[in-house]
Amino acid sequence: MKKRLMVLIALLATASYAWAGDTAPTPLTNRDAITLVQEHANFLWTLVAACLVFFMQAGFALVEAGFTRAKNVINIMMKNLMDFSMGSLAYWAVGFGLMFGVSKSGFVGTTGFFLSDYTPGGDPWILAFWMFQVVFAATAATIVSGAMAERTKFSGYLMYSVIISALIYPIFGSWAWGSLLNGSGWLEKLGFIDFAGSTVVHSVGGWAALAGALVLGPRLGKYTKDGKVTPILGHNIGLAALGVFILWLGWFGFNPGSTTTADKSIAMIFVNTNLAAATGCVAAMIVSWIKFGKPEVGMTLNGALAGLVGITAGCANVSPTSSIIIGLVAGTVVVYSVLFFDKIRIDDPVGAISVHGVCGAWGTLAAGIFDMGGFSASVVAVQLIGIAACFVWTFGTAWTLFVLIDRTMGLRVSPEEELEGLDICEHGGNAYPNFEVHHYGKGSGDASPSGAGVPMRAALKKEAPAQP
Repeated sequence: MKKRLMVLIALLATASYAWAGDTAPTPLTNRDAITLVQEHANFLWTLVAACLVFFMQAGFALVEAGFTRAKNVINIMMKNLMDFSMGSLAYWAVGFGLMFGVSKSGFVGTTGFFLSDYTPGGDPWILAFWMFQVVFAATAATIVSGAMAERTKFSGYLMYSVIISALIYPIFGSWAWGSLLNGSGWLEKLGFIDFAGSTVVHSVGGWAALAGALVLGPRLGKYTKDGKVTPILGHNIGLAALGVFILWLGWFGFNPGSTTTADKSIAMIFVNTNLAAATGCVAAMIVSWIKFGKPEVGMTLNGALAGLVGITAGCANVSPTSSIIIGLVAGTVVVYSVLFFDKIRIDDPVGAISVHGVCGAWGTLAAGIFDMGGFSASVVAVQLIGIAACFVWTFGTAWTLFVLIDRTMGLRVSPEEELEGLDICEHGGNAYPNFEVHHYGKGSGDASPSGAGVPMRAALKKEAPAQP
């Protein structure tokens, strides 16, 4: 039976030449036919995985929209749309070359700009690989959007989104992943483990989000003069929940797709990804239940995302049992991290800094701690070096970028525009035209515990400090 199958594969592969109008010089051997079928399967799996990761853009858009106020939904959808559209062009022109071009120094690629490494009739793998990588670049840029929601100028947003996709993300990516094509990064030479991007993608997005939130300052009415936190509630938790489910599905392309190979190794990556997400979700629910007296939905949704981010680095080199531990820690950490950033008055409407920055760092460290090859202090040390390098590079460059934008074209809308809502002021529209949008009413957008909002006008008059 096996021999007949080999013959059939060889015949099909040979026939494919005739279908394409080519002539096979000689019949393919069984070995050649199997190699050809495997190569085609690799292309197909990589591009299907790219489609799943692209669909995560919809998940991010829904999570951010659901966790924020109705008066800003158009703005959020526009930002997510432009993240991918403008980011694709920036990554094609500059980012891909910096990330995967030839790199003698180990710090940055120097070839492959404008997809110049591909010529008509050349190796089509460059195209498939570019498609898979551009959806990752868009993810890193989109993460920043959530932490800066509801108060950022659209023009300023477009500027920093392009620079993250063209420069900040690709340069760190070249350090850790450059050899996946033509590069050679200094971190990967040390043995840095980040299979699908807990640090390369998620912490880059999270630390850039932290810089942006600091430069912007909190939303009006978020904090009182005496330091208390005023919850600003999301307008549609159904959208947020649907977004999390979409992201969970997309992660089955994000992590297993990073093999770029259609083989049996993806089975364990699928299982690890799912177990970590499920455990993170349950852990966040239990912790929030104990802490707030009720199972808080925002924290629970972010717990699933925290587990997914946490397992992304080690999904291919840890066991299913270890993935449960990784998810358990991530789901617990994300609750306390969100509360910590609120306590120090860093306003992050969707918990992006905690989910992606903090849990991305945890996942990268865990990939070294729980490595199935055995625990090694030197491996853990390399993981810590990678985590630190990511923070220094990303936070430093992003902070500089946001300050420059703020001092030139402006980063934050006026208080009046923030109160009115970015949909009207920035885009001249209303996401819910058949319903009254209470611009000054109860709010939205947090991963913080549910609670009664306060009228924004009252908060401004009585308690809220003046904003830049």
